[in-house]
Amino acid sequence: MTYSAKPKRSFWTWGLQSDEPTQAQRAARARELSQRFGTEIVAPPIPSVDELTLRPPRVEIPDSVSDFCFTDVYERALHSYSANDREPAAVLGRFPNPPDAVAHPRSETELERVLEWCDARRYAAMPFGGGSSVVGGVTPPQADGVVTIDMDQLDSVLEIDETSRAARIQAGTFGPHLEDQLRPHGYTLRHFPQSFSGSTLGGWIATRSGGHYATNHTHIDEFVESVRMITPSGWWESRRLPGGGAGPDPNRLVIGSEGILGIISEAWMRIQARPKYRATAAVTFTSWEHSYEAARRIAQAKQWPANLRILDPQLARDSAGMDGSRALLIIGFESAELPQDWNIEAAAHIARAAGGKIGDDQIAVDDGSGSPTGRGGAVGAWRNAFISIDDGITAGLGLVKGTFETAITWDRWPALDEHVRDSVKRALNEVCGGGSLNCRFTHVYPDGPAPYYTYAGAYRSGSYTDQQAAVKKAASDAIIEAGGTITHHHAVGRLHRPWYDRERPDLFADALRAAKKALDPNGILNPGALVDV
Repeated sequence: MTYSAKPKRSFWTWGLQSDEPTQAQRAARARELSQRFGTEIVAPPIPSVDELTLRPPRVEIPDSVSDFCFTDVYERALHSYSANDREPAAVLGRFPNPPDAVAHPRSETELERVLEWCDARRYAAMPFGGGSSVVGGVTPPQADGVVTIDMDQLDSVLEIDETSRAARIQAGTFGPHLEDQLRPHGYTLRHFPQSFSGSTLGGWIATRSGGHYATNHTHIDEFVESVRMITPSGWWESRRLPGGGAGPDPNRLVIGSEGILGIISEAWMRIQARPKYRATAAVTFTSWEHSYEAARRIAQAKQWPANLRILDPQLARDSAGMDGSRALLIIGFESAELPQDWNIEAAAHIARAAGGKIGDDQIAVDDGSGSPTGRGGAVGAWRNAFISIDDGITAGLGLVKGTFETAITWDRWPALDEHVRDSVKRALNEVCGGGSLNCRFTHVYPDGPAPYYTYAGAYRSGSYTDQQAAVKKAASDAIIEAGGTITHHHAVGRLHRPWYDRERPDLFADALRAAKKALDPNGILNPGALVDV
C-alpha cells in the first residue's frame, strides 16, 4: 500500500512549512511590540529540525505496523505539542516529552493493527488530526510509552448521496481538501472553523467544533448523520438517520469525546448546495451595550443570518480599521436558493432601531451574479485579519497572550462581561504591568451569545509558564463564577480540565468513566482528557 506524501507541516508554528514567516518578519514584529509594550522584545532564531535532540524512542515497533510507523525527529517533534503549547517551547527547541512513535495508518485495517499493538503493550494512544488544539488536546501525556496516531492518510470523500444530501468522508480529511472534493459536485459541508486549513473532520467531531457561521447550524453536531469509530473493544458505527427518538443518540456520545473512547475513521455528514446569493451589512454603534442588544434582537427574530458578529471598540480598531470609539456589528446572509436582499434589509431595520448606523455604502448584495460582498471597508479589513493567523510571527517573542471563549444566557451576559474584564485586566496589570483585552461574539443564539476574548501583555522576567497560567486562571475562574461554560468550541483538552470538572455534574463524569471502561478497558486512549480513570 502506497504512503501518500503530504505538504510538510511546521513543527514549531501554525500551518505548513511553506507558510512559515521569515526571521526578518519576526524581527519587525518584535520591534513593533517593543514600542507597544514599552519593553525590549527580541525574536529568537527560527528552529531547525536538524538541531533538535529528542530522547530515544522507548517503544519497539513490530513488523505489523513498521510500514507506516515512524520515529524520526521531525515526526516526533511535529506531534509533541498541541497548537497552544508550541510557544515558546518549540521555538526554543524544548521537546521534553515527545511521542515515542507516530503512526500514519492508510486503511482501517492498519488503524486496527496499530491500536491493537498499543492496547497489548499498554502504550498511550493519541488520536491526531491537524494538531490545531489550543487546549492541549493532543499534547502527549506522561506515560511509559506514547504512540500518536495521525489520520492524515485517510482523507477522501468516499461517497455522496445526492438524494439525501449527505457524504461519507474519512476522518483525516483537512478542511480545504474536503471542500475541494465536494465542490465539483456543487456541494459544501459549510463548516469553517478558524482552524479550517489546519484541522480535520475527525478533529471537528471529536472536539465539538464550532464553525464560522454565527447562527443556526454552526456546531459540528448538526452536520453529523452517523459516525464510524474503532475502539479497543471493537468497531462502533451508528445507523444513518435524519433523526431519531430511540434512546440517547450514539453519535452524541462520540461528538466531543476528545479521543478517549475511540478513533473516528469516517462519518456520514449532512452537506448542502453551495451558496449563490449573499448580502452583508456593517453597522456601527457608539455603545458596546447597544451593539449586543441589536445582536440579541436579530437572533431572536430567527432570521438565521450566516454572520452576526460584533466587535467591541478596541477590536474594531485593531482588526477593522476603525477609530476605537465605536463597536461594529457585521451581518451576513447567504442562500443557494433565494435572493437575500429582503433578509438584509429586515436585519438592518432591527439594528437601526437598536441605535445602529449604516451608511449607504455599507450594505452589499449579490443577486447571484457573483458580485463581491464582505470584501471592502471595515468588514473586509476584519475578514482579512480573521483568516490570517500570525502565530509564527509572534511565536517565542515573550508575549503573554491567548484567547478564551464561553457562552451565557442573555440575562446574565452583562454581568459576566463586566466580571471577566475586571478579573483579566487586574491579572494583566499584576503579571505584565498592563496589557490589552478585547471581545467579539463568534456565535449568537436566541437565548444567549458566545463571547470570545483575546488578551496580550508583555512577558516579564521569571517563569513565562506561570505568568501565562495566572492570566488564564483569572479568566477561567471568572467565567465559571459568572455561570458561563469553560468552553463554547475550543474543547476541554488538558488546559480546561480543572474548570470542566467544576462545570459538569459529578454523576455525568461517573457515567463517562463507565463508557470509557467498556470501550477502552485499559485506558490507553488520550489519558487525562475529560476524566481520570
